[in-house]
Amino acid sequence: MTVDWAAFTPWPAVLGGVLIGGAAGWLVLLHGRVAGISGMAAGLLERRADWRARLVFLLGLMVAPALWRLGVGEWPAVSVEAGGMRLLAAGLLVGIGARLGSGCTSGHGVCGLARQSPRSLAATAAFMLAGFVTVAALRHWGA
Repeated sequence: MTVDWAAFTPWPAVLGGVLIGGAAGWLVLLHGRVAGISGMAAGLLERRADWRARLVFLLGLMVAPALWRLGVGEWPAVSVEAGGMRLLAAGLLVGIGARLGSGCTSGHGVCGLARQSPRSLAATAAFMLAGFVTVAALRHWGA
């Protein structure tokens, strides 16, 4: 593995981490809610009493890239090599996994680990292990 030092730009990642951590902390402190995206979406679909707050949170996630573009002036280079059916299958598997794991990577990995939850530690370790195994398998056996 090599690092492309010319393309290494840690500051946007640091800023993104600060914004994610700040938003998650704000949501817990002011509303007592964990910023788990799957839980937010599920509560929105179930039309819970706080559906408006959930909608604003999820809309903020969708509007953020447009605000980034306004501030920076360009989109980051992104290359997706998977076809539509593979992306659909991946999305469904992630959704099923989030439901079975009682949360997603944002809920467990960002909020749960910050609260020192043993369940979130186990879930995040399982997410990471599954990702490592998948990448290794796809690199060795192709897909």
